[in-house]
Amino acid sequence: MRAGRALRAEWTKLRTAPSTGWTLLAVILSTAAVGGLVTWDLTPPNCARSDPSCDFDLAKLSLSGVYLGQAAVIVVAALAVTAEYETAMIRTTLAACPRRFAVLAAKAVTVGAAVTGAAALSVLTSLLVGRGFLAANGFTAAAGYRPLSLADGPILRAYGGTVLYLGLVALISLGVAFVVRHTGGTVTILLVLFYVAPIVSIAVTDPRWKEWILKVSPMTAGLGIQATLRLDALPIAPWSGLGVLALYAVAALSAGLILFRFRDA
Repeated sequence: MRAGRALRAEWTKLRTAPSTGWTLLAVILSTAAVGGLVTWDLTPPNCARSDPSCDFDLAKLSLSGVYLGQAAVIVVAALAVTAEYETAMIRTTLAACPRRFAVLAAKAVTVGAAVTGAAALSVLTSLLVGRGFLAANGFTAAAGYRPLSLADGPILRAYGGTVLYLGLVALISLGVAFVVRHTGGTVTILLVLFYVAPIVSIAVTDPRWKEWILKVSPMTAGLGIQATLRLDALPIAPWSGLGVLALYAVAALSAGLILFRFRDA
C-alpha cells in the first residue's frame, strides 16, 4: 500500500508540475524536428552503391534529433528531484512517506515511464517523417535502399533501442539529481557527461585512447544502438553500448539512494 501511495503521489507531482508537459513536448518536437531537417535535405550520393562509404545509415540519420532531445530529458528528470529540494517540499514528501527507498523508486518509475512514453512518440514521429522525406528524395526500394520499417530487424533495434536510451538517460539524471540536489549543478554535470567526451575524443590522437573514451562515453556507447550499417566499425557493439549506459544508470541511482538515505533532507 505504501508503495502504491508513493507512486500516486509522485505521479501527481510530476503531472501537475508546469514544466513537465512543456519539457516532454520539447523532447518530442526537438527529436522529430531535427531528424526531419536532416532527412529533408538528404539526397542519394553520386557514387557506386557497391562502395560502403557511399551508403547512408538512414535509420540513424532520421534519429539525429536524439542528440538534442536528450537535453530536454535531462532537464525534466533533474527537476523531478531538484525542484523539491529548492522549494523544501522534500520535507513534506518524507513526512508523508518516510521510506526513502520507496520515494526514490517511485520517482524512478514515474519519470522513467513519462520519458519513455514521450520517447516512443518522438521516435515514431521521426520514423514517419524520415520515411516520407527520404522516399521523396529518392531513397526508395527501387533505388536499392531499404525503406524505414519496424518490420526490419536492425531498424526495429535502432528505434526501440533509442527509446530505451532516452529512458536510461532519465534514470541517470534522476540519480545525479539526488546526489547534487541543485538544478543548475545537476544539469551542468549531465551535459558535460554526455556531450564533452565525444568532443575530447576528437582531440585525442592515440587510437587506443580514442577507442577507450568512445567505449565509456555514455552518449557514444549508448547511441551505437542506432547503427544499422558498418557495425564492425563501432567502438562497441550496439547492445553492449546500451549496457554501458545501463551501468551508468545503476551507478547514479545507487549513489543517489545512498546519499538520500544518510543525508538530512
